[in-house]
Amino acid sequence: MSRLLAAITLPLSIALTIIVTIICSVPIIVAGLIKLLVPIPAVWRSISVFCNFMMYCWCEGLALLLRLNPWLKWDVQGLDGLNKKNWYLLISNHHSWADIVVLCVLFRKHIPMNKYFLKQQLAWVPFIGLACWALDMPFMRRYSRGYLLRHPERRGKDVETTRRSCEKFRAHPTTIVNFVEGSRFTEEKQQQTRSPYQNLLAPKAAGIAMALSVLGSQFDKLLNVTLCYPENNQKPFYDMLSGRLTRIVVRVSLEPVTEELHGDYVNDKNFKRRFQRWLNRLWEEKDRQLAEIMQQAEK
Repeated sequence: MSRLLAAITLPLSIALTIIVTIICSVPIIVAGLIKLLVPIPAVWRSISVFCNFMMYCWCEGLALLLRLNPWLKWDVQGLDGLNKKNWYLLISNHHSWADIVVLCVLFRKHIPMNKYFLKQQLAWVPFIGLACWALDMPFMRRYSRGYLLRHPERRGKDVETTRRSCEKFRAHPTTIVNFVEGSRFTEEKQQQTRSPYQNLLAPKAAGIAMALSVLGSQFDKLLNVTLCYPENNQKPFYDMLSGRLTRIVVRVSLEPVTEELHGDYVNDKNFKRRFQRWLNRLWEEKDRQLAEIMQQAEK
C-alpha cells in the first residue's frame, strides 16, 4: 500500500512543486531583468522588496504542499525572539535537498527571506537559477587544490563573490544562509574527507567569516540550526516528495555576534585560527546533538 501511495504521490508532488516554482520565479526573473536595465538605486530597492515577496509566496506554496502529508510531524525548538526586521547569519548542517525546503518553510514568518550561498552549477537550473540570480544570491565556484595550484589567480574568488553579495544586503533586513560543510553529508564523503565528526563534514569558515567582515555590525544574531530526519535519514528529499516523510527535527540556537568574530580571515592567520576553532566548537556540539536525536528515535 505504501509503495502504491508513493507511486501516486511522487509524480503529483513533483508536478505541483514545478508549477509553484514557475509561478513564483517568472515574476522574479522579469523583475531582475528590469533591475539590470534600470540602474537606479530607488528602483533596485523596490524590486528587491517585490522579489522577496514572491519568494515568500514560493515558501507558502511549499508549506501548503508539506501540509498535504498527514503523517508529517515537526519537532522544533528555539524560534523565540526572532524578528523579520533584523539581520541574521544562519549556519546549518546539510544533509539533503530537503534542507532548503525546511529552512524556507520553517522560517518564512519569523525572519527576513533566506539568501543562500549556492553552488555555481545551480545557476543553470531552469527558472531556479535565474530567480536566485535576481534575488542576489551568491553563486560559489569550488576549485580543487590541484586546480588552484595550476591557477593561483583563482584563489580567493569565492571570498570576493561573498563580499560583493553581502554589500547588496545592507539596504534591507536579510538572512544569509550558509551550509558551511560546503556539500551534502554522506558517509562516503565523511570517509573521503576524514571528517572528525560522526554525523557531519568538517566546516569551512571562509564564507561566513567574509559575511561577518562585511555585515558584522548589522547582524543581530547568528542562527545556529541543526536539521535531522531521524526516521527518513537515508532519502529525506525523496521521502518528502513521495509523502513518506514522517518527522522533521530542528534545533535553533541564537549565538551572539561578538567583536571576536570580526577580523581579516584572508590575511590575518591568528584570526583565521581563532575563527576556525570557534566554528569547530559549534560543530562538535552539533554532532553530539545529532547523535542524541538519532539515539532517541531508535528507542
